Amino acid sequence: MTNMESSLLAEVAPDIVIVPVSPADTAAAQAHLDNLTKPQGSLGRLEELARRHYAMRGGETPLRVSPAMMFTVAGDHGVAAQGVSPFPQIVTRQMVANLLAGGAGVNVLCRAGGMDFRLVDAGCVGGPFPPHEKLLDHRLGDGTADMSQGPAMARETAAEGLRRGMALVAEQAAQGVRCFATGEMGIANTTAATAIYCALLDLDPDVMTGPGAGAGPERVRHKAAVIRRALSVNAALCRKEDPLGVLAAVGGFEIAVMAGIMLGAAAQRLPVLVDGFICSAAYAVAVRLCPALADYAVLSHASAELGHVPALETLEEGAPLLHLGMRLGEGTGAAVAYHLLRCAAAVFNEMATFDGAGVTGDTCG
Repeated sequence: MTNMESSLLAEVAPDIVIVPVSPADTAAAQAHLDNLTKPQGSLGRLEELARRHYAMRGGETPLRVSPAMMFTVAGDHGVAAQGVSPFPQIVTRQMVANLLAGGAGVNVLCRAGGMDFRLVDAGCVGGPFPPHEKLLDHRLGDGTADMSQGPAMARETAAEGLRRGMALVAEQAAQGVRCFATGEMGIANTTAATAIYCALLDLDPDVMTGPGAGAGPERVRHKAAVIRRALSVNAALCRKEDPLGVLAAVGGFEIAVMAGIMLGAAAQRLPVLVDGFICSAAYAVAVRLCPALADYAVLSHASAELGHVPALETLEEGAPLLHLGMRLGEGTGAAVAYHLLRCAAAVFNEMATFDGAGVTGDTCG
């Protein structure tokens, strides 16, 4: 990392070290893949995932992505008071109850794919939830402030959210978790995510603003105007060279914690699956804090939310794994993509080599 990149992350967590992957490890992984009983490159992006995973782990084999943990992080947004969502803010709390009861989309998909699940309360309106075996209380407040009137949170609160996400990963990694995923829940969080993209990537709210939870055209126009107002009110903080300032000005508690989870996974040299539109906004903050995160993050799917693909193109990230027209959030896309990581690890670990199988390499052309 450059001195500037190191100082950005050091403001938040001076003891965290994220090491870029080694080109030598990447080359060694490719050599192994090329020696498996198949035409070179014929398993496409599964080979890419296996190669990246081997490099993340510094050449450790066998590749392991199980146990895996989905963190769905919930938080409320003061900007909901501006009518940017067709749903009232109480729906965040209602959906948290559904998530804890195991009835949400991400619960079903985690069960289907063999991924464990925890709901992280980063700051929902209404105070703490009753204790639950799947609930982790990391509240930063009772919802953020209204970003259209001033900063959503203090800079130190944003930094604390990042640290809490990193700590969550360190605790789970110490218990043997080998793959992480992020998801979210929070009414008005597409408004915050869009504002982050616009501030960090110099994108236009009119181009980036979509329906979120189902807003009609008139509400979408209103939502874009609210985002534009928030960027103007917080112009002194919304500088693209200061991702922590942007997060504090127009972000959300859940976005801060998710960004910390991503950085924490990278610090542990473990893969992290990034879900759709809102999770990718957290990724945009985190990767600007530490570009080496890109070596460890897997972009799960291209959300159907209007601005997701343009944002990823501006970030100059590779294509997401899946294009399924999904826009639910919660971590659903990451839960589906997890199966691809399992397949990639199985290919790397279990396929026979040409020599081992007694197959002549050029017969597989």
